[in-house]
This record gives sequence, C-alpha cells and structure tokens, in this order.
Amino acid sequence: MCPIPYYTMTKQSKDPKYIRLEMVRYARENGVKPAARAFDTTVKTVRKWLSRFVPGSLKELEEKSRAPKNPCRKISYEERERAIKIKKELPSFESVRIKRDYDFSISEKAIRGIWRSEGLLKKKRRKHKTKNDLRAVKALWKLFEQTCVDTKDLIDIPELWPQIKALNLPKVQYTAREVVSGLHFTAYAQERSLAYSKLFAQILIGHLQSCGADLEGCRIQTDNGCEFIGSWNAKEDSKFTKLIESVPGLMHKRIPPAAHTWQADVETAHSLIEDEFYMVENFTSRKDFLEKATTYNLWFNIARKNSYKGHKTPWDIIQERNNDIRPAIVALPPVFLDELLLKKLDQKSKGGYDVIPYP
Repeated sequence: MCPIPYYTMTKQSKDPKYIRLEMVRYARENGVKPAARAFDTTVKTVRKWLSRFVPGSLKELEEKSRAPKNPCRKISYEERERAIKIKKELPSFESVRIKRDYDFSISEKAIRGIWRSEGLLKKKRRKHKTKNDLRAVKALWKLFEQTCVDTKDLIDIPELWPQIKALNLPKVQYTAREVVSGLHFTAYAQERSLAYSKLFAQILIGHLQSCGADLEGCRIQTDNGCEFIGSWNAKEDSKFTKLIESVPGLMHKRIPPAAHTWQADVETAHSLIEDEFYMVENFTSRKDFLEKATTYNLWFNIARKNSYKGHKTPWDIIQERNNDIRPAIVALPPVFLDELLLKKLDQKSKGGYDVIPYP
C-alpha cells in the first residue's frame, strides 16, 4: 500500500497523526499483520497506535514525551533563574566561563539550553578565513618583550554614549596590553593627542620599572596614528618615540600600514572591556567612572582567567615567569590624562621640579 516506509513518512510529515489514523483504520478493517505489511512497519507499532486510538479524537495519536517523569537531575527553579540573571547581566560570558566562575552544578550544555529557551543566545559571525594561531609563538617570548598600545573610541558604544553626554565622561580610552601575560592598563582623555600618549607611556614605563620589570630588549608597539607618530610627514621621530627609546634597551615599533591584526592583543582587550564593562555598568559621576574602571582593571589582571592562556590570569603568568616582580604591578589605576597634564603644566608654571604626580 505504501511505497515509503512508515518511519520515513512520519519523520518527513508535518503532522504524522493522519498517517497513524489511516494505519489504524486499515488495521481495524484488515487486521494487524496486514496493516504492518501495508505500511512497512512492525506489528508492535500497529498494536501500539491501535490501542491508543479513541474514536472521534486525534489527540491520542500524538507522540508522547519520553522524558522521565521524575528525573533525578532536574534543574531547580532557583538555578535556572540564576543562569538567566547572570546571562542578562553579562551577555558576553560563555557557558564554560559561567559554570567555572559562578560554581554551577549543572553542565555547560544545560546552561546553554536554558539561555536558548529564553532567547538569550546570539549567533556569532565567523571569519571567512581562519587566522593563524600565534599563541605558541608568543608563549616563547620573554615577559614584557612586547606591549601593545592603542586608543579606543568610547562615543560609538550606545549604552555608554548617553552617560558620556550627561556626566562629561571621557571619549577616548588609551590602552596598553602586555602580550605574554595579558596584563592590562588604561587611561582616559577627551581626545587623541600626542601629548596624552606621551604622558600615558611615561606613566606606564615608570610603573613597570618601579615594580621590577626588565625592559631590556623589549618593545612598545603601536599603529601609525598621529597620537603616536605625530605628523605623517614629520622629518624626525615624535616625542612619544623619543620618550620610549630614551629608556635603555626599549624601542618603539610601528606596525605596517593597514596591518591591524598585528594589534590583535590590544584589540581583543578593547572588545572585552566593551562587553564586560561599558555595556553593563551605570555611572553616577566622573569619579564613579574612574573608581569602577580601576576595579575592572584590577579584576582583569588578578582574577579574570584567560582560556587562551591556559585558564590563567595575567598575575598567574607573571608569577610563573618572574617571582621577583612586585604585586603592585597589576594595580596601576586608570587616570584622566587631560586633568593630569593640566596639573603638570600648572606645577611647572609655579616653579620647582618638573615631576609628573603619579597616582
């Protein structure tokens, strides 16, 4: 009767109840075994649907759930609500990280299932070409061999823009990230400026040296922005470059034009701080902004585990590489560079030593 087996028909059908209804009618008229042969299925299957059928209703011909009625590992309401709440607060966090950092008893798959049912999972766009994995190469570098410095616009973050306007928050972030450990430092200003970049580099280098970092044979890498190299047609090195190379053994390295992947480490940090900090925090003042940025940087350096670095924090890696480095190295607080520069200029105009008041 049926050229296509019963199982195939039901899997391809949008509503298999009607196929089962025809099979039941055939069985009642011709018998169970002829129905099994006609629909290319088993006698047991025909008897099952024949016994369930109730005349005048198709409800009993629907497939019943095979899930256990009393599962021993049923997810509690509290745990489900907790998983949903954390995902809403931290939308960029993955299930592996949530389970690890928030001590969930359920699996990563179960956590993702909860998020999927609530519509909290977003599909990520994948690159057409896979980038080369340079982690193994970078792991062979010595500590502080390369620090990437870059700037990030804050005005294009929708969640932050209204607060920038209302509270006069900074519009540009200055970022430094040490490649081997992932150590992360930030500062802020209202614009990109060679003076601010130089001041940020001066603070950064002074902090690293005071904590025992060996900068011999190391480099600070930037792109070719005017905040780092000055005018494009300048005949000599910028003050930013001169400051860096005035430190014995330290050099300023510029990436090739349009080679943005060379700054992947610091660009990754920009993406993380946007997802984990700017998109989820609310601020009440410039002071509150700076205090919360300080807390985030400290958490990033000593508590946030990096899966790309063996689930270790920057401080873990620093301790493994050089146990003599002072713990204060992770605690350089962010500053407002424009305010700091004004203090420096005001101090210089009053006489005395030209010393930057380090935080």
